[in-house]
Amino acid sequence: MKGMYRKAENLLRPGVALALAALLWLGMAGAAAAAKDTGGKSMDRVAATEKNRVKWLGEGPSPLADTDPELAAMRDRLVYGEILNEGTLTDRQAALVTLAALTASQGLEALAAQAEAALRVGADAADIREALYQCAAYVGFPRVEAALRVVNPVLKKHGASLPLPSEATVNEGTRLAEGLAVQRQIFGAKGIDAMRENAPVGQKAIVANYLSAYCFGDLYTRKVLDLRMRELITFSAIVALGGCDPQAKAHAGANVNVGNTKQNLVDALAVMLPLIGFPRTLNGLAAVNAALPEEAR
Repeated sequence: MKGMYRKAENLLRPGVALALAALLWLGMAGAAAAAKDTGGKSMDRVAATEKNRVKWLGEGPSPLADTDPELAAMRDRLVYGEILNEGTLTDRQAALVTLAALTASQGLEALAAQAEAALRVGADAADIREALYQCAAYVGFPRVEAALRVVNPVLKKHGASLPLPSEATVNEGTRLAEGLAVQRQIFGAKGIDAMRENAPVGQKAIVANYLSAYCFGDLYTRKVLDLRMRELITFSAIVALGGCDPQAKAHAGANVNVGNTKQNLVDALAVMLPLIGFPRTLNGLAAVNAALPEEAR
């Protein structure tokens, strides 16, 4: 009997050793994973935060850290340690999405620092101006004007001579036709023509003429930003404004029509999350999923 137990014990020992080795390996792998950020880069969240804060905001601690260090760390580690450390957007795209979200939500106190950040990561004065102008048809002139009052001194500080050169490509005689052409390009001629034709007589000025000539003619035809960037800014501004779910859904589809991906939109929502909060972000995500179901990616 003892010999039988001894044989069984000898047979079990390799299995036990293998199991212990597997547990040790899993523990080491878990520790290694914990040392990486969520993007899988070999850098922990705190180190990524410090590196990216300097990249975006320059040297020096956040003013908020003097009075509320815990909130400052929570914010900075989320924004610079995670969100801006991963995703499909370029730094320039993420910066312009940020400016659009702040303009729409009127986070004016943060705009100057974020305009500085945009210049640091590859945007120029013309990019920034066009991003703010693009918001006008969706959030209204007063919000854009308020944003410009904060941003223009930053541009001047960095050598921009205001007003910047004109980027318009239409005039009074061409804005309606050119705008309608862009509108058809983005949304499809059949749907746009039907919308214009079926608009009640008393509403045609808004639904047809103002929309085509002002929103698409005056804004979408401007130079500097391409249609992909303009649509990404439009989607971001609409979501940040809130309460515009049908328009967010329509422009999620329009983004894909001009070459952006569903993941680009999701990553833009991630960039906006710390600025606008979860309710508006999740509403935006619902609009994206409604327009672009997962199987259609």
